[in-house]
Amino acid sequence: MTARMDNNQTSQGEAPHRSFLFRAVGLFTGDMRRCGEWVKRQSLVIQLLDCVFRGVAQVMFVNNPLSGLLIVIGLFLQNPWWALNGLLGTLVSTVSAFLLGQNRSAISAGLYGYNGTLVGMLMAVFSAKGSWYWWLFLPNVFMSMLCPVVSSALSSVASKWDLPIFTLPFNILVCLHIEATGAAHPYFPEVDFQPNNHLHHLNDSIQSLSISRASCLQLFLSVPVGVGQVYGCDSPWTGGLILLALLLCSPALCFHAMLGSAAGMFAGLALAASHRDIYTGLWGYNSALSCIAIGGVFYVITWQTHLLALICALFCAYMMSLALPACTWPFCLDKCFLNNKYLHLQ
Repeated sequence: MTARMDNNQTSQGEAPHRSFLFRAVGLFTGDMRRCGEWVKRQSLVIQLLDCVFRGVAQVMFVNNPLSGLLIVIGLFLQNPWWALNGLLGTLVSTVSAFLLGQNRSAISAGLYGYNGTLVGMLMAVFSAKGSWYWWLFLPNVFMSMLCPVVSSALSSVASKWDLPIFTLPFNILVCLHIEATGAAHPYFPEVDFQPNNHLHHLNDSIQSLSISRASCLQLFLSVPVGVGQVYGCDSPWTGGLILLALLLCSPALCFHAMLGSAAGMFAGLALAASHRDIYTGLWGYNSALSCIAIGGVFYVITWQTHLLALICALFCAYMMSLALPACTWPFCLDKCFLNNKYLHLQ
């Protein structure tokens, strides 16, 4: 009898400790709603920081400022200059949306910042001037200011067919900047892009079938690298921190990011793509985004959802030969097609 009473007292003592632990974990996972409510009562600087970190994370469909902070750390590990331009683009895009009177809750969730993140990052990545070319801030600020304008314009048109816009503003603005400047521009030259020759001849692919231990390691690392290439980064450490940020918010997002990147990598191998493109994650980032969107964000998680996410990831990978380098046109086209064919015809 005494032993039973001791056990009951022990279990009653452990229960509050466990509930406290769960509540503490809940404060930093998910969308950190309580943190968002606390931020609303703070100064404008803290509110902007929260919006910026959420905007950086929203590139991966994550509404968590701590996840955004982890991603920013990963971007600085890749290249501080790129990360600085990405943060500037996020800040300018968010402030521009605020000045234009856009929806406050959407701004607080970072939905008007993620396109600015990609615009700032990829303009720095594509610049032929290299790092710390401070004049690049001028087109960065201008293009980032246009992000909410283009988003609103596209939303008003796409809403007639209930289509999402996702990263279409980023794709449009960056491609316009590249076409307007080019490789010969005296002040803002771009990297000289070559045609997408992703596929090799059959003889070359047969000769490269011998897989060494080093190539196996590179194929393994191409999965986190593919996730990092969403931000234009080819460092496995950056990709690993991005996966950690996804895991902090939602394990389902992290799983589908790895699944999509791996599917893109295997699709590249099946199509005898350049090993360099596969190792640097260029076949994985669109597939990772597509797999996250279907498997962890817009659908209830079922086995059919997992299968559909994998199919969409492979479809994005097969569209890679039609896209500009480091842009998300395949992902956007895939999601628009899927929404039109499945989501709104049920």
